[in-house]
Amino acid sequence: MSVPSHSGSRPTLEDVAAKAGVSRATASRVLNASPRVSPEAHAAVTAAVRALGYQPNQAARALVTRRTGAVAVVFSEPEPKIFDDPHFAWLIRSAARSLADADAQMVLLLVHSPEDLARAERFLAGGHVDGALVFAPHKGDRLPAVARGLSLPVVYAGRPWGALRGLHLVDHDNEGGGVLATEHLISSGRRRIGTVTGPLDEHSAVDRLAGWRAATGASDDDAALLTEDGGFTRDGGRRAMAALLERVPDLDAVFVASDLMAAGALDALRDAGRRVPQDVAVVGFDDHPMIAPHTAPPLTSVRQDTGNQVKHMVTQLLRLLRGEPIRARREVLPTVLVRRDSA
Repeated sequence: MSVPSHSGSRPTLEDVAAKAGVSRATASRVLNASPRVSPEAHAAVTAAVRALGYQPNQAARALVTRRTGAVAVVFSEPEPKIFDDPHFAWLIRSAARSLADADAQMVLLLVHSPEDLARAERFLAGGHVDGALVFAPHKGDRLPAVARGLSLPVVYAGRPWGALRGLHLVDHDNEGGGVLATEHLISSGRRRIGTVTGPLDEHSAVDRLAGWRAATGASDDDAALLTEDGGFTRDGGRRAMAALLERVPDLDAVFVASDLMAAGALDALRDAGRRVPQDVAVVGFDDHPMIAPHTAPPLTSVRQDTGNQVKHMVTQLLRLLRGEPIRARREVLPTVLVRRDSA
């Protein structure tokens, strides 16, 4: 069977069918992953696609499949935090890579103001994406309620505030990680152990603090004395560490609930003339590859594998898009302690 000459024009589905020696309908079924094709036809069409360099018309395909091939990744955070905090850069890279591996296009949405939320709701409801990965950790955030009202598959990172029934969540064992960090400090002989927390309107910060309290057995009075909120920023970590040193001069260890804050805590300890780990041992959280190995001294940290979390989120979303009957639940991924010189 002859195949039309393209002379530079884009190959069509008819060209693929002709080269494969099948009907246009069969070629279409192969390209739309229909099970109603023989292995021989599938192999012939796949070979023809490669030989011709055929690219499907995504707009036409969307009309047939009602799929866009795009997934929204939604962050409920201000822009400076997204672009200044290495943790978010890591999340975005991981999401882009995982979605590309699934042959999906990432659409990034940043939601911080009521106007942002209204635009995001219109976009998500408008058929522009097939599903969404949502990062909305703050108490009082309206984004999870908006997302629940959409007829769109959604998977959440962490644990949003409010009712969790019916939600698909992928979280890390933040409380267990806090226990790991604190027990490591206790096992090394430290007795006056403080903690720099993240903002307590985020479940991850609350859970890491709970891990510290469980390991130390701290009373409410102890917690009031030995904890300080660092806001998940480097400057916040520096200020929180300085406040703890002023309030508790005999402090000999600190669990810091993020590596970025821990870098700030190391700055404050250096400014105060305290040696790490000889005078004060420090353990962070994240094991961020751009922070933990590069501080002075290198930071002992609790590793949460952000790339693995995003992969699990994408896997759940793809299963939802395929219509698989998966149970809504909170999947909790493990954390591990990575030892370096700061503790």
